[in-house]
Amino acid sequence: MASIKELARKEELLTGGHRLCAGCAAPIAVRQILMGAKTPVVAGCATCCLEVSTTPYPYTSWMTSYIHSAFENVAATVTGAEAAYKALKRAGKVKGDFTFVAFGGDGGTYDIGIQALSGALERGHSFTYVCYNNEAYMNTGTQRSGATPLGAWTSTTPAGSVVPGKPNNRKDLTAIAAAHNVPYVAQSTPALWKDLTRKAEKALNTEGPAFLNVLAPCPRGWRFPSDMSIEMAKLAVDTCVWPVYEVIDGEWKLNRKPKEKKPVTEWLKPQGRFRHLFKPENEHLLQAIQEKVDQDWQRLLKRCGEEE
Repeated sequence: MASIKELARKEELLTGGHRLCAGCAAPIAVRQILMGAKTPVVAGCATCCLEVSTTPYPYTSWMTSYIHSAFENVAATVTGAEAAYKALKRAGKVKGDFTFVAFGGDGGTYDIGIQALSGALERGHSFTYVCYNNEAYMNTGTQRSGATPLGAWTSTTPAGSVVPGKPNNRKDLTAIAAAHNVPYVAQSTPALWKDLTRKAEKALNTEGPAFLNVLAPCPRGWRFPSDMSIEMAKLAVDTCVWPVYEVIDGEWKLNRKPKEKKPVTEWLKPQGRFRHLFKPENEHLLQAIQEKVDQDWQRLLKRCGEEE
């Protein structure tokens, strides 16, 4: 892994001047991830906050080859480019090595893009898929996604007297990706830059498919002050809401174990989308969320051989 000084000297492959919101964790994550590339990058991006805010015609923030695809098919688009590159290289028409990476939000990854992602992982393409996970369809109005946590307010699961926020738990997409038996899968967050850049370097230089699920707090959708994004990401790790681990050739490895596991309420309280949970009539939901986090954490410890 490169040192902080070496990383600081690397060319920025995502420049400033984009239109992403103040405090958005997505561009922080993208910058850290692209630092792991050792060869020229071909990046694809699904329709999402990241795409619309970094490529308003005729401008772009990407210092890479770049392909914009539809909401649902960035995995197919990028792996198509990777397959074409391999065919041209075999024919002697292309020289040199390239890194292929696809970026999508959780809506375009957990939900409407999961078919293309699954197919790309199963076919064994050499590419990395990055889900920057802000836990809802933020680009189109904060609608719930398969990554939205239990009890969260969204515009399609508004908290009221009948339904107190989203009634379902989120799906475990990282485990779903690992179930495809691909060489590398990992979870991280831009709050842990050493962890994320190390994992990005592994993923981008893996022969075969790799998947990174990166929690990217959204001040607008989560409803917290824009200067708290990194703090929110750290709290997600310290409460075990977002465990940090990797799966290498089927072997599960825990990368960070909090010295003191904080109660999940410390992560929920600063977020306006969970404000209604702290009303007396919704205490049972707080208990259910904590129980689910504890259950998932114990299951992960067992998978990683670190039972408490």
